[in-house]
Parts: sequence; C-alpha cells; structure tokens
Amino acid sequence: MDLFDQSSADSLSRRAPLAERLRPKTLEDVVGQAHLTGEGGPLRAVVERGRVGSLVLWGPPGTGKTTLARVLAGVADDEFVPLSAVTSGVKDLRGALDGARDRLKFEGRGTLLFVDEVHRFNKAQQDALLPALEEGLVDFIGATTENPSFEVTAPLLSRSRVLRLRPLPEEDLGALLDRGLKELGVGIADDGREYLLSLAGGDGRRMLNALEVAAAGTKRVEAEDVERAVGQRALRYGREEHYDVISAFIKSVRGGDPDAALHYLARMLEAGEDPVFVARRLVILASEDIGNADPHGLPLAVAATEAVRLVGMPEGRIPLAQATTYLASAPKSNAAYAGIGKALEDVRRQTTPEVPLSLRNSRTDLMRGEGYGVGYRYAHDDAPEGMNDRYLPEELGDRVYYQPRESGSEAGIKARLDRWREERDARENRRQGDL
Repeated sequence: MDLFDQSSADSLSRRAPLAERLRPKTLEDVVGQAHLTGEGGPLRAVVERGRVGSLVLWGPPGTGKTTLARVLAGVADDEFVPLSAVTSGVKDLRGALDGARDRLKFEGRGTLLFVDEVHRFNKAQQDALLPALEEGLVDFIGATTENPSFEVTAPLLSRSRVLRLRPLPEEDLGALLDRGLKELGVGIADDGREYLLSLAGGDGRRMLNALEVAAAGTKRVEAEDVERAVGQRALRYGREEHYDVISAFIKSVRGGDPDAALHYLARMLEAGEDPVFVARRLVILASEDIGNADPHGLPLAVAATEAVRLVGMPEGRIPLAQATTYLASAPKSNAAYAGIGKALEDVRRQTTPEVPLSLRNSRTDLMRGEGYGVGYRYAHDDAPEGMNDRYLPEELGDRVYYQPRESGSEAGIKARLDRWREERDARENRRQGDL
C-alpha cells in the first residue's frame, strides 16, 4: 500500500460509524458472549485449532455475530469474504466460491465465507453452499437473527455447528459504552448513561449508533441529547418472537393477569402482528380455558374478531383490548376441553359400542320391529328436569367426561348435574325395589 492508499484508508476509517471503529480485532477484545469466547468455550477451541469449519451464529442484532466472524477469519489467517443474503444471489455466491478456489490454488490461502442474514437465502441458494462445505473449499459462518430450525435448511444445519448469542447484559453494554465515550472524547451524565443502556435492549450497535448521534456537538452527553438522537424504538419481532409472544399472551390471559396480557398484546400490535390472528386465538381460549365458567366469553371473543375485521387497525386494538381484559378477568374452567379430550380418547382406544336401541332412529316399520326407539322417554313428557334415562351405551357404565368446576357459572351447572344424577339413581333404585 502506497502513501496515497494509506491516507485514503485512514480517512475512511475516521468516517466509519462508531460501532465499526470499535470493532475488536481479537477474541480477547470481544465484549460479551463469554459462554462462547471464554475458557472452554467453543470459539476458544476454534482459536486454538486455527480452523473455523462451518458455524451458524444465531442471535439478536448487535450481539457480535459479524465481529466474531471477522475475528475468527483473522485467527485462521483466512481471507474474509462477506456476503449479505439480502442483496446477494446464487451468482454472487458462486463468484465467491470461484474466488476461494483460485485463492487456494494460487496463493495457498483459505477463505472464510461469511453470509449475513443467511436465513434470507432460499433453499436453492443454501443448497449451492453444500458442495463447497463438503469438499472443505471454504470455512463458513452464517449469521441469523431467526431460529435456524425454522429458516435454515436441514442439510446446511447438519454440516454446521449452531452457536447461540445472547443479548448483551447491562454490564457488557456499559463496558462497550465506555469504549465509545473514549473514542469520541466525550463525557456522559448519569441520566444519559442510564437512558442509553435502557434503550439498547441488549443491542450494542444500536447503543453506539445512538451515542454517536447524541454526542455530536457536545462534550457531555445528557439524557436530552439521547432523546433527540433516537426515534421510536423498533421492536424486534421475528418468527421466533411471533411464537414466543403469542404464547406469553395466551398464558397471561389463561392465568388471569390482564395487565401482562395487555403488554403482550401491545407488543404484537406494535410489531405488525395480524390482529385477526390474535382474535382467533382468543376465540379458542374462550372455549378452552373459560368455557361454561363464563358463557359470555365465547360470543364476546367472536364479536371482537368480527369487529377487528370490520373496522381494521388501528381502531381494532380497542375490541381486542376489551376481549383480552374480559377473558383474562373471567372465571376459568377447561372442563369442556378436558371432557371432549377424554371422550375422544375412549372412542379411539376402545371398540365403539352400539347405540342403545331406545335412542335409535325408528323411521320405518322394520326398524321399529327391531326394537329401535322402544323405551325412549321423551324428556319434555317426563317430570324429571334432566337425566330421566341413561344415554351412554351400557359398556361405558357411569363414565363421566364433563366435570364442571366450582368456578363462575359452572358452579351452578355442577350443582344441577349432581342433583340430576342423584335423582336418576334414586328413581332406578325405586324401580329395582318394585321388581
């Protein structure tokens, strides 16, 4: 490199974003991810071995995936060739692999191929990597913010070791912040520091970007500087969060915590989740977890679903919030859900018993001659309010599937069914006595 090239490189370095200027060159300088980089960690073993192999780094943005890839390339003395799955296609990938083959042939030097957002590659693009990995042409690191189980093909996963990166804790973010302040030559007020650490959300790059903007034109960063520097925080909400947040939402409603339920509802709506999907889950919950303890829950959930379809967003958040808080606050019972589960289990496991003759449809003389409908007691003609007969096949005896709980309206149902059973048993005992 001549003096002109060196001067140009220095100028570019000074203009690079703060996060890029602070990017570590060695594993010892990496902030966070001690479970990977510390003594006995898998990346420490890579350093000692001097060969990367194939890795998939899975973790939230700003946790060091690209940094670790660059450090490992330096350790292995490989040429670092980065690709972005967002902008690169099969042609770019094949070009990188051809370059790796020439580099190995003419320079005797290996290549570390880094594919950022590897989950954005389609199946054909991911499959194009496989021959190169099998022959050892390149070391490979794929970075993804999404769960590889959902987004990375099985053949590529089977050839790679998946390492999970964690959001940076406040202690590590603080160390990174101190490096940034030193690089910029500025101080920071306590409230400014606290604000930066809180908005980072485990993302070191987001914090450093905010710091760089906040520090422009000042020697001491205050909370007001940070507020001016950052806009509304964008929520992270990938495929895994889709499943995790809806799970937390449903469990909060089931558990009777309307405040937690509203929190998770807000997260879903702010991230752009389909509101009809949320409403449908509430309809299921209204039957599964509330049932007859509050019979109004199901029609309310169905009405909320139709309201969301009718008015759309953002107004749809209001009926969703109403249904969410009502269902979370309602008495709970899964007796109907448990009952159909038990009944289905019996039907699937046992020989299906015949329908009792008294309950069969007797539309023809032949059927009536076979005894169909004989002995059936029409409920409205009998004095008993309910259970004036036995309707289960004899083989099932006194099997009970629906067991109401002492919860809300279901307590009354339980008392009524218990009374009906007692009256039915008493009638049968009297009949037996008359015989």
